[in-house]
Amino acid sequence: MSDGFEARNKVAIVGYAHSDIRRTADRSLGAVAVEVARTAIEDAGLRVGQVDGYVSSSLLPSSGGRAPEDGVSIVSSTWLAQRLGGDPRYVAGFDGVGQLTGSVAMAVNALVSGAADYVVVHRALHNPPGRYHGNSLQQVHGLQQWTAPQGFFGPLAMIALPYNEYAQRFGARPESMAAVVIEARKNGARIPWSYWYDQPLDTEEYLSAPKLFDPVSRYDCDIPVDGVAAFVLTTADRAKDLPHAPVYISGYASSTPTRRRLPLHWPLDDIFDSGTLLARRLRGSSGISMREVDLPQVYDGFSPFVWFWLEVLGLCPRGEAHRFVEAGGIDSDLPGAIPALSGGGALGNGRMHGIPQMLECYLQLSGRAGLRQRTTATTAVACHSSPHYGGAVVYSAYPF
Repeated sequence: MSDGFEARNKVAIVGYAHSDIRRTADRSLGAVAVEVARTAIEDAGLRVGQVDGYVSSSLLPSSGGRAPEDGVSIVSSTWLAQRLGGDPRYVAGFDGVGQLTGSVAMAVNALVSGAADYVVVHRALHNPPGRYHGNSLQQVHGLQQWTAPQGFFGPLAMIALPYNEYAQRFGARPESMAAVVIEARKNGARIPWSYWYDQPLDTEEYLSAPKLFDPVSRYDCDIPVDGVAAFVLTTADRAKDLPHAPVYISGYASSTPTRRRLPLHWPLDDIFDSGTLLARRLRGSSGISMREVDLPQVYDGFSPFVWFWLEVLGLCPRGEAHRFVEAGGIDSDLPGAIPALSGGGALGNGRMHGIPQMLECYLQLSGRAGLRQRTTATTAVACHSSPHYGGAVVYSAYPF
């Protein structure tokens, strides 16, 4: 993408809805998704029949080792469109990592090209029965035959290695990571639909949590949940006639993951290199420097991602994020701090794969954050997944 990004501020978010986040919902994921989508459409001042586009992502489903089942462990765009009725012209699903960035990009392209007039972007997450991050593998092939039998499998192992590398290279302390998780939980505890509503965390509780993959502990991971969120997007011209202040999509970018090592090994330099390239693409797409962003919402599916995002976005120097955070640099209650987890993120709400970041950007820029409203925020960025494996979207309260 270049400074001539033609879709800049031509599409806006005009409505949303979010379910309560529960460990296990008392209804099927599909039933919740239909209700949330209908509520989002109504929130945007529209009828279901006016919505002619649906975009989602069902990659990385939580299906407990079973084959994903549409409407049960995942909810695809096609499934949702069929249950809602109407006559959609555009139905698509994004299957890359950094799901929301890709879904937003597909929706923007559909709207700008005229393939759709109103698009629902949704994400539905399911918490199946079973052990948290348990190993359901019965057999392994290829390079994993040398790692999985020894217990080196899955996302916890992936993040433990660069976390260890960062800590050893830059002298990071567990107390610094505690500050990340405590900030996320503090803000999530203020949001009524959050799984962690009214449940903040303190340093002692964080430091006493059991290790899962050293140095990753229980509270460094977002908790699996049942939950659904939906956003309604339309063109900037149509947005002017709808009830809520539009939030414009100014740009987006995705990273290019490298595979120079074993599949489960994420070298720290690869994360930084790919993330820095993503940040450069994001600036070119949006025309906005990250230093100009009022509300950066960094992704925190695992707590070390917060350090990595702060550094690749240039919000603090390389190797200094741990000191920056421990000194109150992201404390949303401190004047002058960067409110990087003001929406609670995944650690403060539950595993919603980037929805908390996107939602906080929308609520704050549209003036709908209630008691949490930050009156000076006019630009925001929502980060999704790891810097070397995900993406980010820039939002603006005003077209420019």
